[in-house]
Amino acid sequence: MGRTVCALVEAREDAVVAARFDRPGAVEAGIVSLEEALSVSDVVIDFTTGAASAALAGLAAARGRPALVIGSTGLTEAEIAAVDAAAQAVAIVRTGNFSLGVNMLMGLVAQAARALGPDYDIEIFEAHHRRKVDAPSGTALMLGQAAAEGRGVGLGQVSQRVRDGITGPRTPGDIGFSVMRGGGVIGEHSVSFISDEEILTLSHSARDRSLFARGAVEAARWIAGRPPGLYDMQDVLGLKAAAPPGGLA
Repeated sequence: MGRTVCALVEAREDAVVAARFDRPGAVEAGIVSLEEALSVSDVVIDFTTGAASAALAGLAAARGRPALVIGSTGLTEAEIAAVDAAAQAVAIVRTGNFSLGVNMLMGLVAQAARALGPDYDIEIFEAHHRRKVDAPSGTALMLGQAAAEGRGVGLGQVSQRVRDGITGPRTPGDIGFSVMRGGGVIGEHSVSFISDEEILTLSHSARDRSLFARGAVEAARWIAGRPPGLYDMQDVLGLKAAAPPGGLA
């Protein structure tokens, strides 16, 4: 993902790659230290791990710059809290998915959940490549959150992550998740609304990993110069109240 982001930025005229950094000990031409990268960048795009993202956010907050675009998934509650705290000092876009289509899908899911009501059971399916380490995916959880908000409940109250053995009948109001891992699947997500008479399924298929990198680059252009705060792709796409205009130094 890092290489894809760099390639997209280098093809643009309104942004430049100021620095590239990796985990400590990584050996690759052109890699600089984290400290150097932070000192020369207006925005850092981060697709790493929850722990690395939380540490990065803390360092940026201590410096008061740069702004961050975080695409890491699988963050623990403590790591999310660390990123949220850092957003008091620097502007941060954090999301589980940078795709325009997925972010539009979230709105449709919330609308369907609100309109169809409790007579429709909700099940979320996601599939990714064999190397993905967290499950359900960040995108699946975003879709679950959208469905829960559509119904006016907290996802933690109704999320059903595992079914194994004699589980008994489905609990009314649950939002179920199922996961597939294998091969080189980039990302498949679907949300099904199931009644006794019909099934409505809303879905999204990622065909090229560059779509996530492209969204991250757009988020970086948008977040440059913004005031401190925690933003997401709904903000970047103008689907929520617009933040004050910014600009890249």
